Amino acid sequence: MKYRKHLFSLRFAYALREAFAEQNYSVDVLLKDVMAGVTVGVIAIPLAMALAMGIGVAPQYGLYSAIIAGFSTPLIGGSRYSISGPTAAFIVILYPIVQQYGLAGLLTVTVLSGTILVFMALLRLGRYIQYIPEAVVLGFTGGIAVVIATLQVKGFLGLKIDELPENYIDKVITIVNAAPGYSVPTLVIAVSTLLIFFVWSKLNSKVPSHLPAIILASIVAYMLNQFGFEVATIGSTFNYVLSDGTIGLGIPSELPSFNWPWLRTQGNEAVLYFSWEIAADFLKAAFAIAMLGAIESLLCAVVLDGMSGRKHSANSELFGQGISNIITPFFGGITSTAAIARSAANYKAGAVTPISAMVHAIFVLISLLSLAQMLSYLPIAAMSALLLIVAWNMSEYPKIIHLLKKAPFDEVLVLLVCFSLTVLFDMVIAIAVGIVLASLLFMKQIAEMTKVQDISEHKKLITSPLPKDWVVYKINGPLFFAAADRVFAELAHLTKDKNGVVVYLDGVSVLDSGGFSALLKFIDNCQKNQIQIFLADLQFQPLKTLAKAHFKPDTEFCVIFPTLSAALDVLFVKNNSRDTDINSI
Repeated sequence: MKYRKHLFSLRFAYALREAFAEQNYSVDVLLKDVMAGVTVGVIAIPLAMALAMGIGVAPQYGLYSAIIAGFSTPLIGGSRYSISGPTAAFIVILYPIVQQYGLAGLLTVTVLSGTILVFMALLRLGRYIQYIPEAVVLGFTGGIAVVIATLQVKGFLGLKIDELPENYIDKVITIVNAAPGYSVPTLVIAVSTLLIFFVWSKLNSKVPSHLPAIILASIVAYMLNQFGFEVATIGSTFNYVLSDGTIGLGIPSELPSFNWPWLRTQGNEAVLYFSWEIAADFLKAAFAIAMLGAIESLLCAVVLDGMSGRKHSANSELFGQGISNIITPFFGGITSTAAIARSAANYKAGAVTPISAMVHAIFVLISLLSLAQMLSYLPIAAMSALLLIVAWNMSEYPKIIHLLKKAPFDEVLVLLVCFSLTVLFDMVIAIAVGIVLASLLFMKQIAEMTKVQDISEHKKLITSPLPKDWVVYKINGPLFFAAADRVFAELAHLTKDKNGVVVYLDGVSVLDSGGFSALLKFIDNCQKNQIQIFLADLQFQPLKTLAKAHFKPDTEFCVIFPTLSAALDVLFVKNNSRDTDINSI
């Protein structure tokens, strides 16, 4: 149907085409897109750098991602206002990859994840992301937020830790043991960043809160360094090598260069050598990245649909995200997806078409080329503070608290399991276990909805007396594998001393193979006990299942009637003539 085409459509540049088809693109619209793009670009620069550092790579790789993916995704994808780039959700997956396989491993896995996203789009799987329960999403996003916050404690306090362990508990122990050696100047910078951010956010200014927080923190860090207090900055922490062999501090003010992802390294990283074990690790990580990228991108698109009243194309968005994640690593960009906060800011800033997202990418590029020297003064502690704010916002704590207070126990259990597994193990296990657990609990709830009701005394439905030891039972609910055995076992128990039973099935919408098998067992049991069965008023799907299974009642012990009244008419005749032969009716 036309109004549902966005659920199934897959078109190159879907959002761009839809936007241009709805209106004439004028200078006025262009100005709105440019202003929105510049606004989001200002927000994206420090975030992209901080997120790259959170993953464990140099900050310029986050900027490369914001530039390449930030431009290509809105050009190709299916969501009109989405802004793509590095996001905090990926830190929990990407950080271990960088620790073990370096930048080359990260970029290679990103290409694989992009390929998986493209296949998901081609298979039209975009609309199925909505079937992931909210409890699962809140569980793993909350867990990711906790892991991100834990990883930032080192930079926030200025702790002397060479490398954090892989296991979460060991991370916490290492941080606690190193905590007494915190740096007072670093802590001052980090706390100042948080205070400025929260104070500025109360002023209702159009200037994003993190911008004055980062600028003022940089000024404080510069002054502390001038007075001999050591405060780590991007310039003192990161360096790069130019094509002529010159070593620079901070980030390079040059265009992203093309290179094979698996050949690109940073610092003293070893060259990546492939093996079957590494390939298995990469595929596992790529699947997790693709799933998380799909979920986050499409959730972002849904949020924007609610804000704007538009409709995104889920498959087109997955395709755009996939192509971007294939292309971006060849230019040094890290994994990207749609960022909800930046995308919402884009729409609120007045964006009209995907051009605003492309302008945002161009603005980041211009800033990289012209402001690289200034960006090197940004303090590491301020970046850690910024990521703590991002983690807090992505935790969705109000929704988690509401679910814990108001939701049924089953949903609370799913949330807690997903949260715990994300923190203690990894997101792949958390999502897999969460979806399986949620599915099992859902099937349990649906199965419990299927009920057996004795309607033998129902005066509106049973208008004539029933023969001796005959009863009428109505089944309400689906007869699928999880419910059918229980329902027919209950029926067998209720009818064990009867001469016959009418099973009224107009409330049964589904009969699967498991339900059919349970029905056959019930019929066999009734035959052994010389109990007649009338099956009345089967709906289309159950009838289809019986026909497909070539079910043919013997007409002696089991008879099928089109309606309940037809079955009762036979019983009325039977009640008035004990010798009536069912086969003759």
